[in-house]
Amino acid sequence: MNYGFQIIINCILSYLIGSISGSMVLGNLKGIDIRKMGSGNAGGTNAFRTVGPIFALGVIIIDILKGYISVIYISQLNFMNYSIIGSNEIMNIVCGISAVLGHVYPVYYNFKGGKGAGTLIGIIAALFPFKSLMYAILSWIIILIFTGYVGLGTIIAGITLALNAYVIFVGTEFSEYIYFAFLMAIFIVFTHRENILRMLNGNENKFEKIMIFKKFRK
Repeated sequence: MNYGFQIIINCILSYLIGSISGSMVLGNLKGIDIRKMGSGNAGGTNAFRTVGPIFALGVIIIDILKGYISVIYISQLNFMNYSIIGSNEIMNIVCGISAVLGHVYPVYYNFKGGKGAGTLIGIIAALFPFKSLMYAILSWIIILIFTGYVGLGTIIAGITLALNAYVIFVGTEFSEYIYFAFLMAIFIVFTHRENILRMLNGNENKFEKIMIFKKFRK
C-alpha cells in the first residue's frame, strides 16, 4: 500500500515538473507566447523557427532537464518508506511517463504543450546506455539531412530507440524499459500525427538549409 501511495505522489510531482514549459518560461521573459507563433506548438522546433537558435537551445535544455530530474531524483523520493527491492525500474518508468504527459498536456498552460521529444531525451539520458541515445540522435540527423522533416526524424528516432532497447534489455532485469521504449515510440507517433498528415499532403515545413545532399542533386 505504501508503494502505491508513493507512486501516486511521485507521479504527481513528475507531472507538475513536466508541465513547466521551457518555451513558455523563456517566452514570458521575452514578452512572447510561442503558442501564438508559427505552428503554435510549445516545443523546441517551433521555438527555433520563430524565435531563433539561442532561444530554442534554452527551451530544449529546460525540457531535457524535466525528464532527467523526474527519473533521477523524483523517482527516488520515499516518503512512505516502501521497500525499493525490485521496484526501482517501475518507479523510474511511471515518473518518466508522467513527466512526458506533463510536457504534452501541461496543467499550467491549459493542457497545451509540446510533443514530448525533449523531455524524453532527458529520460533516456538518465536510464539508457549512452550509445542508445547516440543511435537515436544519429537516426534523427540522418532523416533530417535527407528529408528536411524534423517530425519524421523524431518519429524514426523513437522507433530506433525502441528497437535498441529490445536488443540491450531483453532477458535482463531491466526488461521493463523495453515496454517503456515501445510505448514512448507509439506516443511520439501520436503527438506527431498532424505532422504525418502534413507530410502526406505535401505541405509540411522543411529545414531546407540542412538538406546538404539536395545541393548535389541539382
